Amino acid sequence: MNVILVGASALVGGMVAAVLGWLDSGEVFEARKFSASIVRALIAGLGIAVAYSYANSITVLDIVICFLAGAGFDAGVNRISGAIKVGLK
Repeated sequence: MNVILVGASALVGGMVAAVLGWLDSGEVFEARKFSASIVRALIAGLGIAVAYSYANSITVLDIVICFLAGAGFDAGVNRISGAIKVGLK
């Protein structure tokens, strides 16, 4: 049960980062861009949940760290993919 909570917190962290990025951009909402962020958040959530499956106990601090890790993963991969797109042009 704790592993599901950790994965869900990372997923929500990535989704919050995507929503905040969209709000900051001032652009019209594009579902295609948001769906890519959700996929990245799912990958982060699964990876973090697998990593935490080996932990004996999970505290509230661990859940907060996973939330921030999910947000950071989404933001980082978004920046990297943007840099690659600019570099390929």
